[in-house]
Amino acid sequence: MQELPSKYLTSSVNEFANLPGIGKKTALRLVLHLLKQEKSQILHFSQTINEMAENIKHCQICHSISDNEICDICSNPKRTNNIICVVESIKEVLAIENTQQYNGLYHVLGGVISPIDGIGPADLTIESLKQRIENESINEVILALSSTMEGDTTNFFIHKRLSGSNIRITTLARGISFGDELEYADEITLGRSIINRVDFQ
Repeated sequence: MQELPSKYLTSSVNEFANLPGIGKKTALRLVLHLLKQEKSQILHFSQTINEMAENIKHCQICHSISDNEICDICSNPKRTNNIICVVESIKEVLAIENTQQYNGLYHVLGGVISPIDGIGPADLTIESLKQRIENESINEVILALSSTMEGDTTNFFIHKRLSGSNIRITTLARGISFGDELEYADEITLGRSIINRVDFQ
């Protein structure tokens, strides 16, 4: 890309280009679109991002994104509170919630074990999960991680870590075809894989 006529424009394009799936050309198009807006709209856009950075929290129980110390799911008395679905991130929480086939609780790991990326068990919230099982009346843990090598490795580690607990450990029905990433699975397929979950082996 040729040199831009403003250092402020260049800086903004570089920031947008840091977003996943956004190249320099798309970033430039987005920034130029913003510049066509009223100054008040641009400032509102900036303020919204600022407020997110300043105010967003992670639930103290499940580690999902929340506006409060405890998220709406964990604090909802109508949720089934003896089942925990273990997921990688908030994206999987949203995907599973969209199926309307699951009414239990969640536990967000914050990633998966990936030695090549320098991510080990200590970098995830696995110990927090174990503490929840020890302190709460949990009957079942559903391992709902993506069917990748990293996801399977993390599933195996968690199963081994929880092996002394008197709970049922299940995983999504792999016989039903769905994409490697849960967030891209269609709602009906993902919903069925939750309903037809099987014991982890």
